Formats: sequence, structure tokens, C-alpha cells
Amino acid sequence: MKSTIFTIFSLSLLMAFILFTPEGITAQPILEAESAVTTEGEVTIQGNRVRYEATAGTQPVWNDNGEPDASLFYVYYRRTDVDDISNRPLVFSFNGGPGSASVWMHIGYTGPKFLNIDDEGHPVQPYGVSDNEHSILDVADIVYIDPVNTGFSRILHEDADRSDFFGVNADVRYLAAWIDNFVSRHNRWTSPKYLKGESYGTTRVAGLARQLQSSHWMFLNGVIMVSPTGLGLEPPAMTPRSEILKLPYYAATAWYHNALPRDLQQRDLDDILPEVEEFTIEEYLPAVARGGSISSDKRNEIAEKVSYYSGINSQHILNHNLTIPTSFFWKELLRDEGLTVGRLDSRYRGIDRSDAGDRYDHDPALTAWNHAFAPGINYYLREVLGYETDLQYNLFGPVHPWDRSNDSTGDNLRRAMGENPFLNLLVQSGYFDGGTDYFSAKYVMWNMDRSGKVSDRMRFEGYRSGHMMYLRQEDLATSNEHIREFILKTLTHGESARY
Repeated sequence: MKSTIFTIFSLSLLMAFILFTPEGITAQPILEAESAVTTEGEVTIQGNRVRYEATAGTQPVWNDNGEPDASLFYVYYRRTDVDDISNRPLVFSFNGGPGSASVWMHIGYTGPKFLNIDDEGHPVQPYGVSDNEHSILDVADIVYIDPVNTGFSRILHEDADRSDFFGVNADVRYLAAWIDNFVSRHNRWTSPKYLKGESYGTTRVAGLARQLQSSHWMFLNGVIMVSPTGLGLEPPAMTPRSEILKLPYYAATAWYHNALPRDLQQRDLDDILPEVEEFTIEEYLPAVARGGSISSDKRNEIAEKVSYYSGINSQHILNHNLTIPTSFFWKELLRDEGLTVGRLDSRYRGIDRSDAGDRYDHDPALTAWNHAFAPGINYYLREVLGYETDLQYNLFGPVHPWDRSNDSTGDNLRRAMGENPFLNLLVQSGYFDGGTDYFSAKYVMWNMDRSGKVSDRMRFEGYRSGHMMYLRQEDLATSNEHIREFILKTLTHGESARY
């Protein structure tokens, strides 16, 4: 990629301020409220050459007085060999946390560049990026957005009210206004629009779908949820029902590590999981719901069956009142081998200081990803896209305390789908994700629409990888293709939006 245009402008804000200290003068970097650097490039996607323009920049978050309270960093990819953008789909992409930059899906999933890692997602050197032949840029333009205090995005004034940004509903409100402004500036009001979010980003886009429709009159064609959270619908964490729903994930993980009984281990994962799901709903959940009233014989029967599917000794299951805490599972499954398994991707293995205990020292999956993504994104933004700043790029930024009260994002998405016959949902989950497990994602999707009236516009896809299923090369291709199919299928051509 070569740089062809370079523009930077600001709202009378300095790049740095001077801080006087006993040791002398120190320059502290400040993000500009507005800036833009534009470069041109091309990538071959599925055998076809795609030319594009990449704009890396910042756009303000305006307060009620029309002043910039914060500035959001974004990278906007626009295909340039398209004559008419009025029907060109536009995707707004977020990661999660809350407090995570939109780096993961940017250079790890749908963007035109892909992180240098091995075929299973582990870090390799030299760090950097290469062309992503599976990017969705052939069918849609993409905007990757870093919420406040993530990436290069920052609050501009010390006296700004943090509660305007850091909470379920505050996050949705300011981001909806920011998207409205972006769409107007780039003349994309006629474009079919999509929201894509991963992990907590799914809470974000579920809320945004209705906020954009109800307060900004911006109607969408699709919402894409990658490794979704509970959306206010999933049982609270660390409750018996929440832990029960994770049994299919436990089975998948144990199968991957050859920790299941021989007869199960010899079967394919696609054959095992429906059986475990059925047991979970039809037998396991009702049994635990009986609490202490369950008979001793039935308690032992359920414990043996859970042990059979999870690879965990039945006595441990009895000791935990028929459930398996996730932290204990990650520590226990391979304890005899002196290994732990990852939370966000349980294919990854780690080592602890001691084999004793009920939880691991670190998540080997997240550690591996930070290892590769931090140098990769800094190299790409600064050297390839030419965005110059002394700011640290926050993979994870300071956004706490985060107000999680009044989370009705799942129901808000259902309402948005009810109000908009064009709005469709795609859910993508990795079978080995222990942070936002795939069966809980199914549970949330089922309970978001208990009437079944919009279920024909919901689609679920599972993959043999973890939270970031796209880091496995085989799933990178498949999951991008599913998004590509979803976008093309949900475009309309003169149809009326009515029931």
C-alpha cells in the first residue's frame, strides 16, 4: 500500500501540552479532535482485485453545547472501483470489553489486512500484517471504530463527565450520534447499513440497532454478532443455570484435548454436540432446578452423565452441587498433564506456577493474542496507514466503573427487528469459547424472540475455534463467507418494508 493523500486538520487543539515538573518539561501527547490520513491500496479477495481507499482519523463526540468532549479514532475502508455507492453496503464494526479497541476484527477478521500468525492463531515473528484474501471488502465498505479511551480515542477535557461514555446505555447513545455524524459527512445515508460487534460489542450493536432507528431514524439491514454476550437475557454469571448451559462447551473442549471417554472421543464433534445440548435442556437443567430435593440416586446419575460429557471426575461435580464452575474446569481438565486450558479459546494450553488450586494464573489464549496484535496494529496504523501520533494505542483502555444497570439491549434488538421488516441477525460463535460460550448464545437468541415471529430472520453459525474464531485459517475463510452471504441475502431491491 502506498500513501497518496495526506491531510490533517484540527479544531484549534494542540498536538501536545507542556507539563512542568521538578525534573523539567515533559510533552504529553493529546489526540486531535479531528484528523485524517488517506491512503490507497488493493487486495485480491477470492481471486478478484479490489481497489480501496483507507482513511485513518478522528471524529469528535459533541456535547449538548456543540463542543467536542471526546474524539473517536476510526479506520474507514471504501472500495474505489465502484461507480455508484448509493447501494453499496456499509458496515460499522466494534469489538468489546467494554474497554477493548476494535483491533481484533480489524486486522484479524474482516479487514483487507490480516495479522501474521500461524494457521491456528498462535503468534509468530516477524510481527506484521499481510493481505486478507477473505475480507468482506469486496461486498461492503467497513468502518472500524474505537470507543472512548480505547485505541487512539480519548476524552478531550478533564472535566468531561465520564458517565456520558462508560455504561451500557451511555455507550449506545454517544456512539449512535457519532455514527449519524459519520454517515452525513461521508454521504452514506442511502447505503444499506450493518452493525457488527464482538463480545461486549454485541451488547453495543444490539442497543445501537434500536437507538439508531428510534432516535436517529436510521434503519438497518443487518446486525452481526460475534461471540455474543447475554444482552440482558442470559442467566447471571456464576448461577447454576449459567453454568449448566456451558456443558456443551465443556464437551467440545474435552473432545479437542482427547479427554472424553473413548466411545465419545471416536465420534465427530458435530455428532456429539447435539446430543449434549439435548441432555442439557431436557435432563440436566430440570435436575439442578430441583436443588436439594433431588434424590440421591438421581443426583449420582446426573453427575455421572455430566462427567461423561465434560471429562471432569463425577466426584468434583457432586462437590459443586452438580455444576462445574468455569474457572475450575480450565484448571482441572488437564491438571494431570500439568497444563491449563484457555478461557477465550480453550484449544490453547498454558502452564501455572503450581498445579494445585481452583483457577489458572493467566489465560493462555488472551496472552497469545496480545503478543501478536499489539505490535501488529501499531506497525500497521503508524507505518502502513501513516497515522502519526505519540499516543499509546490502548488495546484495553480505562473505562471503569462501567454502569451495567438497565441492560435491555437484547429486547431492544428484538423491538428493532419488529419495527423493521428488513432487519436480520447473524450470530457467530466458536465451540471452544469459554468466555461467551456458544450454547448460551443460542439460549439468548431463542429467548430474544420467545414468540418466534422473527426467528426466520435469525441465523446461527458455529465454528471449531474460540472467541475469535477467525484466527484459525479454516474458520477465517468460512466465517467471512457467512458474513458475505448474509449481506448479499439481506440486500433489498425495490421490495416494500411491510408485514
